[in-house]
Amino acid sequence: MLPASPSSEEKKPPPRLDYVGDSVCRSCHQEKGKTYAETAHHFASSWPSQRTMKGSFTPDSNVMKTANPYLTFEMTVTEQGYFQSAVEKVSPTKKISRTERIDVVTGSARKGQTYLFWKGDQLFQLPVTYWTDTGSWVNSPSYPDGSPHFDKAVIPRCLECHASYFEWMPPPVNRYRKTSLVLGVTCEKCHGPGRQHVARHRLKSSLPAGTPEAIVNPSALSRDRQIDLCGLCHSGNGTPLQPALSFLPGDVLADYIDIPYYSAEEAVDVHGSQVQTLKRSKCFQSTTTLTCTTCHDVHKPQVDAAAFSPRCLTCHEAKQCGEYAKLGEQGTRNCIDCHMPLQESRVLFSNTNGKKLMPKVRNHQIGIYAGENVH
Repeated sequence: MLPASPSSEEKKPPPRLDYVGDSVCRSCHQEKGKTYAETAHHFASSWPSQRTMKGSFTPDSNVMKTANPYLTFEMTVTEQGYFQSAVEKVSPTKKISRTERIDVVTGSARKGQTYLFWKGDQLFQLPVTYWTDTGSWVNSPSYPDGSPHFDKAVIPRCLECHASYFEWMPPPVNRYRKTSLVLGVTCEKCHGPGRQHVARHRLKSSLPAGTPEAIVNPSALSRDRQIDLCGLCHSGNGTPLQPALSFLPGDVLADYIDIPYYSAEEAVDVHGSQVQTLKRSKCFQSTTTLTCTTCHDVHKPQVDAAAFSPRCLTCHEAKQCGEYAKLGEQGTRNCIDCHMPLQESRVLFSNTNGKKLMPKVRNHQIGIYAGENVH
């Protein structure tokens, strides 16, 4: 996607040479590197493999029916890789098909996975997605049900959140240098390019005391800049104002992406709008210190929502809960499902075999929700 309003001072992404890669970071930060490698961020995108592919390729489980009784999609695996095929029955004795290889996996499968394929040096989304809630294959969001389309272009704004580096070579808008992709959210996505930092540490004994580290520690940034760093990918699509990958940790996000912030009366979808919804929370507005990392340790896998409850109790007393008289201390074991409930997304959905499937996403507007009590 081209920047909406190109600035006279257009920013440029750092060159690939400035990035050293996670393996170099792990040489000094071994423990954090080990646990980070298991996080959803790390698997925001990956190469297809037995470990990263979560959908079933076994017979019967590898077929997705559509609203068109003559069209099915089949997922297969061979020595050459993983594939998706659209198979259309055009007569009692004849079928036509189109097959594309899965070249990139996006998503850790906590909610699901979708897949990308190369056509020359253009990158497209495949028409079938894996849906974790049902353990089944479904139509990729925004693809029409019952039609054999393979034409959804993957734009830079999508890759910017699912990958750490790529070289964009438009036109067309989805053209990239294939060998340039650095998949997943790597250390340098949040800490900035590490070449100078590594070089200085290798010369540490000969550098004057107090020499800058040449790396960003997000916890040392102001609250606004910390929120901007997370907001790059957790504020929805937005409209690019500068080229993808030009935003770096510590920058003002509004200079790079026009992010929609809605009035208190407007509905905000739970998908991809974690920053907008968090900022609506009384918890956020009543303090100057609450940030995303107040609750999230991005260096470790975090899958149990109830485990966040002790963070709530650093500010709130158990007796403040409206259900305390009924639940007592038991109510403190899971603050999250009541006060940050899972809710259906209205903008991210799949139309599959005549049914509309909507994923449930955690609402980050911390509050009191009528009828959401699940203790």
